[in-house]
Amino acid sequence: MAPHCDTLDGPVVTACQLALETNNVNHVLPFIEEEDEEELIQIFNKTMNVRKLGPDIAEIADLWFFENSVRLHRLGEGKPYTGLKPAGLDWGPVVPQAERDFQEGNPDKTIEYLKFVLEEVLEDKFYQAWSLKDRDPNNVPASREYTQAMLGYVLFSQNLYRQMDHNKH
Repeated sequence: MAPHCDTLDGPVVTACQLALETNNVNHVLPFIEEEDEEELIQIFNKTMNVRKLGPDIAEIADLWFFENSVRLHRLGEGKPYTGLKPAGLDWGPVVPQAERDFQEGNPDKTIEYLKFVLEEVLEDKFYQAWSLKDRDPNNVPASREYTQAMLGYVLFSQNLYRQMDHNKH
């Protein structure tokens, strides 16, 4: 998942809120690994029990449930838990658009945007390197600059392909 999974308005905390509203921890369990289910279920049950003690206690219990849910989610990603981040952080244009795609049931807007950005970045890297191609081969600093730019384009392209190829399996 996107790094916004550890924010107060991210999908993990949103699932936690729904779990608390419906008294159904199953809304959160898909965000964590199976081996961590029992721990989260116990935390959820304790949270539901102490919420009955009043609004101040409920607020603290809810936050504890959010924190532990995000902690277990991050553990499943192999990432450290660094605390809950505030709601409303700017994650750029892709995360909100991809989330809207799921609401609309159509990925076309994210695909088009990513194609536009990819084309822009690749063209920029290519033409930067290409502009350095005709250099004096005896000018080692200029040749080094060209080589770095050319390899930057090629390796960026290869790494992008590997990431896409890895994710299609």
